[in-house]
Amino acid sequence: MQRIRLRYTKRGRLRFTSHRDFQRAFERALRRAEVPMAYSAGFTPHPKVSYANAAPTGTGSEAEYLEIALSEARDPEKLRILLDESLPAGLDVVDAVEARTSGLADRLTASVWELRLDGVDPAEAERAAQAFNTAEAVEVQRMTKNGVRTFDARPAVVHLETHSDPADRPTDQPCAILRLVVRHVTPAVRPDDVLSGLRAVADLAPPVPAAVTRLAQGLFDEETGTVTDPLAPDREAATALPTADSAAAAKASA
Repeated sequence: MQRIRLRYTKRGRLRFTSHRDFQRAFERALRRAEVPMAYSAGFTPHPKVSYANAAPTGTGSEAEYLEIALSEARDPEKLRILLDESLPAGLDVVDAVEARTSGLADRLTASVWELRLDGVDPAEAERAAQAFNTAEAVEVQRMTKNGVRTFDARPAVVHLETHSDPADRPTDQPCAILRLVVRHVTPAVRPDDVLSGLRAVADLAPPVPAAVTRLAQGLFDEETGTVTDPLAPDREAATALPTADSAAAAKASA
């Protein structure tokens, strides 16, 4: 049984698809692409697909991950192309590797998010970001099935800063761009929790809902403060495998 790990996106209007909507669309794509899926045992067999830390409904993403199990070996890149062609534009399969290591979900420990705040002056956003970064605690509230829950959102946010790019401002209207690195903790701190925190510590209230996009997701590197590619260990293992096979063959022939 071969395992393939995929990175896919949620772009444009497809950001409003729920995780369940994506699951249905992806299983249809598997059938259209005639992927030789491995199935679970039991009375109701289903394709072996493992999803990892999906983004909330309404947020865009450049870094969603899943793993599929195949009954027959396939070339990861050819499989990626077939699946990408079988999904609607916006749900794009952009990377594929053969799983040669364990624990993909364990390597998703942090995310990089971008928050586009239309109608907010960048200077105001910078002031709010500084207030958030320097706060010892930022208490926010979230409605759960058990009622309103209050928790501190500050420890999960590694860094919050403003980002400036002329391409981000297609009009003369003010627009602030925030970039933040958030650890995956319990309870999970989501971008809307950070926006609530900015309102609490700096009275920042965007006039329109923020456009939120996950730019990256992976293992947080404590030394560099960056989020690393979770598929890199599989690529490195694939590169090392031919070398190891060659060394074993040379030793056997000696």
